[in-house]
Amino acid sequence: MNKQNNEQQGLNVIHAGFLTLLQDAGRSQVMHQGLANGGPMDRHAWAWANRLLGNAYNTPALEITFGGLQLESQVATRIAMTGADVLFTLNNKPQPLWSSLNLMPGDRLKLDAPKAGLRSYLAVSGGFNVPQNLGDSCATLMREGTGGQNEKGQKVAAGDWLPCHSLPISAFKEHSFKVPEHRIPDYKQPLVLDVILGAQVDRFPSKSLAQFFNETYRISPQTDRMGARLDGPRLEVVGERLISEGISLGAIQVTADGQPIILLNDRQTIGGYPKLGAVTPRSLDALAQRPPGSDVRFKAVSLYQAQLEERAFMQFFKG
Repeated sequence: MNKQNNEQQGLNVIHAGFLTLLQDAGRSQVMHQGLANGGPMDRHAWAWANRLLGNAYNTPALEITFGGLQLESQVATRIAMTGADVLFTLNNKPQPLWSSLNLMPGDRLKLDAPKAGLRSYLAVSGGFNVPQNLGDSCATLMREGTGGQNEKGQKVAAGDWLPCHSLPISAFKEHSFKVPEHRIPDYKQPLVLDVILGAQVDRFPSKSLAQFFNETYRISPQTDRMGARLDGPRLEVVGERLISEGISLGAIQVTADGQPIILLNDRQTIGGYPKLGAVTPRSLDALAQRPPGSDVRFKAVSLYQAQLEERAFMQFFKG
């Protein structure tokens, strides 16, 4: 949203970095319309950014990929930055990540390139004041041309104006709220993703399953918000392609070349390739923070275990 007049309050985008998107929790109940869910790739970091400010779970925040964002504030508010290990400065002074801080008119924020991790999340008190339409969401999907500050699926660009509420100085806190250390992920740790086996697992011979769960794959440079393409041992699949069907978040689809693709937030809604199973939501958070070239291994878990983890996550962040 370009700046229209001096009466608007919010953050002015000086430099947008490689890819900065407005994301709330994503769209629900829209796949039958051919629309993807969108939403934050790392839901853990995104949810913590909002929680640090007391925002509701679905509050829009910025997802910043590869850093490089520079903003100037024209409003008094509070912000929180979570996610990738990146040098984050306020008026050229380094600031802690995974904590909240006060922001005054004229303050300048800057993010360098990440030292570990891939995506950062910036939340403001009360969230960004942007339209929420399809599925009651502002989630930005560039491929579909939906969501975002202009409702056209556009990424944040230099010169954009990100509107948000002003806070009275009396509402400012003298101290920061911080995420407990044990809740902050280490993005340098080896990546092992939990997988729920799916109904089509019988299409994969035992040799293919042994390869998948015992050997190492690598995240391909062709990875994006639609899917994480993997390079590694070729998986044999029994039978022809399937009739196209709905695709769930995290589905592990194996194409004709035998290489798996983990389908992500902006995935296509239907597909006909066999699916070995699905990566759990909590493991997708970890995957979202690994750049292309990172090694990845897989571990089978039960549906019940994955459900318990997701329930605990939603109870903590959504109540």
